Amino acid sequence: MDYGHELQFGVFASPDASRVHETLELAQLADVVGIDLFTVQDHPYNAKHLDTSTLLTAVAVRTSAIRVAANVANLPLRPPVGLAKQVATLDVISGGRAELGLGTGAFWDAIVAAGGERRTPGEAVDALVEAIRIIRGVWGQDPDQPGARSVTVPGEHYSVAGMHAGPFPVHRVEIWLGAYKPRMLRVTARLADGWLPSMGYADPEALAGMNAVIDEAADRAGRGPQAIRRMYNVFGSFGTGRGFLRGTADDWAEQLAGLALTEGMSTFVLGTDEPDVVRRYAAEVAPAVRDLVDAERASATPVHPAAAPVDGSPLTARATPDDGVRLSPALPWREDDRPVTAKAEHAAYSPAQQAVPQHLVDVHDHLRGELAQLRDIVGQVRRGSMSTGAARSVINTMAMRQNNWTLGAYCETYCRLVTGHHTLEDRSIFVHLRGAEPDLGPVIDRLEEEHHVIADVLEQVDDALVGLVGTEEYGRAGQDALDEVQRALDLLTDTLLSHLAYEERELLHPLARHGFG
Repeated sequence: MDYGHELQFGVFASPDASRVHETLELAQLADVVGIDLFTVQDHPYNAKHLDTSTLLTAVAVRTSAIRVAANVANLPLRPPVGLAKQVATLDVISGGRAELGLGTGAFWDAIVAAGGERRTPGEAVDALVEAIRIIRGVWGQDPDQPGARSVTVPGEHYSVAGMHAGPFPVHRVEIWLGAYKPRMLRVTARLADGWLPSMGYADPEALAGMNAVIDEAADRAGRGPQAIRRMYNVFGSFGTGRGFLRGTADDWAEQLAGLALTEGMSTFVLGTDEPDVVRRYAAEVAPAVRDLVDAERASATPVHPAAAPVDGSPLTARATPDDGVRLSPALPWREDDRPVTAKAEHAAYSPAQQAVPQHLVDVHDHLRGELAQLRDIVGQVRRGSMSTGAARSVINTMAMRQNNWTLGAYCETYCRLVTGHHTLEDRSIFVHLRGAEPDLGPVIDRLEEEHHVIADVLEQVDDALVGLVGTEEYGRAGQDALDEVQRALDLLTDTLLSHLAYEERELLHPLARHGFG
């Protein structure tokens, strides 16, 4: 079955400590040649392996577009709270490019030797279910309590009680499960965004049966089979052989396209550490697979799963209204000439479809909430500056400098958060929506234009902060620097809140119809 997912291609590299520089260069190469995903295995007990989370962070700061993930994180040695914070941190640092591959653990003697708990297969699955709930809660993405600021999950293996949620990722991080047995496949259908098996554990002929288990469980859970991306760790070598991924690039393309069209596998992650193999995979195999699959899909004229008629309910996500309050004397754009599209107000959507636009609102609510907190911090610093100017004591002046640095760090983090969200939209979500619904073109063009304007405003905020931190006087000069920060922040508030409200008004229904891509 072809689930209609966009095709993606990844690399599965070794975290061998003896070749760290080669691995980092491989990641940079994969980023440049257009590979979508860079992953490494996670076996913390292996003395020859680097720490996966640290290596992925180094990869993220050396690349600009490729997504990064553990393939898969070893849950028994990665407690869920720490794992959630690590992935969220990586997502913030990378501008929204982190995902989470997760596994129950397998090599139990090695896990126990490294201080982990030995678990039966049933206990391992139970622990994973608890961990996913905690991880989603720490990210503010618990489907039962979206946007909750505290996490309480009573469990047998993992338990938290009233823990503060955060830090929040800058995009909705996907969780992919390495699953093979029926119960884990059903957990994947209920709780995961992707299924990530490997050749050798699940060879091509075994995929159909495993997919069937996921499909049935996804239907029972009310998600539908299309909600779970089907991924595949593959291994091969270019040559003239007749086996699977043993022939030419054309042979590889035909075989992978066959898996996409018959088994629904849409993300192929190639295990290799060889730069030449990565180049050929990106330049010869990936484009050919896309061409073959696109041609077959076009000839079959399939209905996009998210656009198919469903029995459901009216859209529950609501666009946040624009209150019209403006703090700046003028905005860098007109608000009365924005393109609009007809709204399908009476359309019905399934629960899985409802979740997509609601997630956009949740992300925007997080941006709005952090912006309000940033404005509050600026207000506190301004009030403190006035009292410092009056007292002129050494202690007060030192405290003022510390406040300025704290404000600068918070602003820098928030600017990265906004930039990462907009980059994700420009590179992925908007591209998908433009292809799925061409009539949205003028709206998406305008949203992208506003992203550029907001980027300029963010630079004004940054410049104002540089001026503030560089101010050594805390009289008039310091107050002028703070006034400039306030002016730039007011403009950011006006433009960003106006933009978020406009985007929600125009995109909630299209996102319900077509998903994020």
